Amino acid sequence: MMSVALNEAIELRRTGSLMKAYEVAQTACGVCVRFAQGMETVLDGLHRHAKHLGLVPSAAPLSAENFRGSRGQRTARITGFLNKVLLSRRSQFIHKAATLKEMVAELKDEFSKTVEDLVGGLDVRTDGLWDCLDCCQFDLNTCLRETVVLLKSFLVALPDDQIASFESELKLPSVRTAPRSFAFRHRRFAAVPGK
Repeated sequence: MMSVALNEAIELRRTGSLMKAYEVAQTACGVCVRFAQGMETVLDGLHRHAKHLGLVPSAAPLSAENFRGSRGQRTARITGFLNKVLLSRRSQFIHKAATLKEMVAELKDEFSKTVEDLVGGLDVRTDGLWDCLDCCQFDLNTCLRETVVLLKSFLVALPDDQIASFESELKLPSVRTAPRSFAFRHRRFAAVPGK
């Protein structure tokens, strides 16, 4: 849903409907926060359970080519190096889960801050901000794909008597804090050339 909302916002911007584009970008931001929270919960559960039980699931290193942002590419290169030189097979899984959780949190924060800057009208040239949103969304989807692979690998190695315990750990809290909303009526928008 985040990708759909962001694509719609980018298309609205392209056609000149800036106010609608900002509104849809805010919606994408809210979805991004919820999406990232769920992924962080899964990754945290994988990390804690694998560390506590001493499981040794398979984990391939992150590939820099799968990330669009420079931070994601750099992190993937570093973890690839650590996997070859320093980490045991068990440590590779635990480290990958922790690294992905950290990346998801950073991407969520960057996406939210970028939407805030975009809506706040602090910068007249918004091309870079829209590109940043697109890059964050792409890298978050890459993190999701990596998380699914980790989860499958973990479930294969998880003893049957631990499945219920792991499942209860992954239950998301029913009450969540709402993401900060952006009110258009209380902010000034920068002048847009040609409008």
